[in-house]
Amino acid sequence: MGSAIASTKPERGVDAASQARAAGEPSEVQEWRRNLGFGSLRARIFAVNIIAVIVLAIMLLYIDTVRSRLLDERTAALADQATTIAGFAADLPPSLRVASLEQRSFDRGTRLRLYDSNGQVAADNWRRPGVTRFVVDDPAQQSWRRRSARFIDRALEVVGSFQRLPPYREAVPDTAAQWSEIAALDGPGAVTRLRRAADGSFMLGAAAAVASGGTVHLTDNAGDLTRILRAERLTSFWLLLSVTGLTLWLTWYLARTIVRPLRMLAIAAHRVRLGRSREVVVPRLPERRDEIGALARALSDMSIALRLRIDATEAFAADVAHELKNPLASLRSAVDTLESVEAPALRARLLAVIRDDVGRLDRLISDIADASRLDAELSRTRFEPVDLGALAAGLVAAYHTAGLPSDLSIGYAEPGQPALVRGAPARLAQVLRNLIDNALSFSPPGGHVQVTVAADNGRVRLSVADTGPGVPRENRADVFQRFYSQRPEAEDFGRHSGLGLSIAGAIIEAHGGSIGVEDAPGGGALFTVALPATA
Repeated sequence: MGSAIASTKPERGVDAASQARAAGEPSEVQEWRRNLGFGSLRARIFAVNIIAVIVLAIMLLYIDTVRSRLLDERTAALADQATTIAGFAADLPPSLRVASLEQRSFDRGTRLRLYDSNGQVAADNWRRPGVTRFVVDDPAQQSWRRRSARFIDRALEVVGSFQRLPPYREAVPDTAAQWSEIAALDGPGAVTRLRRAADGSFMLGAAAAVASGGTVHLTDNAGDLTRILRAERLTSFWLLLSVTGLTLWLTWYLARTIVRPLRMLAIAAHRVRLGRSREVVVPRLPERRDEIGALARALSDMSIALRLRIDATEAFAADVAHELKNPLASLRSAVDTLESVEAPALRARLLAVIRDDVGRLDRLISDIADASRLDAELSRTRFEPVDLGALAAGLVAAYHTAGLPSDLSIGYAEPGQPALVRGAPARLAQVLRNLIDNALSFSPPGGHVQVTVAADNGRVRLSVADTGPGVPRENRADVFQRFYSQRPEAEDFGRHSGLGLSIAGAIIEAHGGSIGVEDAPGGGALFTVALPATA
């Protein structure tokens, strides 16, 4: 039948996937691996971990939005300054206006200029020696770090769709015509413009008209904002690299510790399903003490049990095929001979042989059918209180009424108290019948079978003892396996199929009880069933 499965412990460092590739995977397994796609846990783990990287990348872009907001605030402040200074200049006498404006000094080195009505420079605070001035670096003299920072600035501006700025240049000679904000003045208030210096920093310009004639112009460098934002961006960038590295490491670690073992187990299970190999290695992962290790060992144990079940089924099928030849040959011979036999006595004997062989075959088929539907039937059965003592007494009485073969006898010892259990009466009666039939079949002529029911310590115990040869210690676990049969030498095949005790064991297990066999005190076998008692 199909394939058998073996479970062995692979050598350290050798996994099932590599063994499968070395042996040559079936095309179905390779196709199954390819079809995983994004449904693979590895892809999902990577997708979940990459979210942190995406969040940090968005933070980098958010820093640029903060820059825009800070520039807007600095520009508005510069416009207010220009408006205030223009009003102050209008209130000054013309003779004091130039000197007063050139005495103005700003912490960030802002340049203040007053242009007259002809657009010529009337006052410039940078003319005064020692005044604080902003400095625009020469790009050719900048270090590679500064050049890299300028390149990153431009790249992020492209990604963030930042507006393209006109360059900042000081015209020679210095006239009002070089400033578009002055040309845009129309009425009260200030006009501002944003430009970019050669070193990548932002230049802010604000112009306001003086009521008595002329224009005030302020030029400010926002290099301090650029430096702050670059420092924050650098910190976020290193954080992004760290999180990216951690994400890749976590993805690798989780893939190695979760995905890879699961894939090994899935491939082994898939190969088992395909049934192409006689021996399929199911790794046990003995070093794993977590749920995946438990799953691996459970699958390995399941594969062992499956192999044993397949082997038992194959052995039983071969045994049935061999043993059925005897009754079938007997039937064929009897039927072929019946047509040519005229003697009534001989014909009656042949008919008896046919009936006996048909009965044996019918019992065998019935036991196989009963065993095949037992699990499904027990899962649907509703349990009810059953007096196991009364059930045993009724069955023993039925055996006495039907008669016992070979001078055998059967006795029953009633319990001293009620022996109530919850269960299916018909199935519990089947268990007792199977145990009694087994005991009678192994008892010698003149033997005795004793049935006992007792209740103690919350358990009800049913025991059936015979005076037969007993069960060898090494075979006591096997007698409850399906298709196991160790029948008396004088008994014909078909009278007992080897399913009776396995059916009894399955029924008792479904009732939450246990069944076992040991040596009877006076010799023979003692089968004991223990079930939970109920009130």
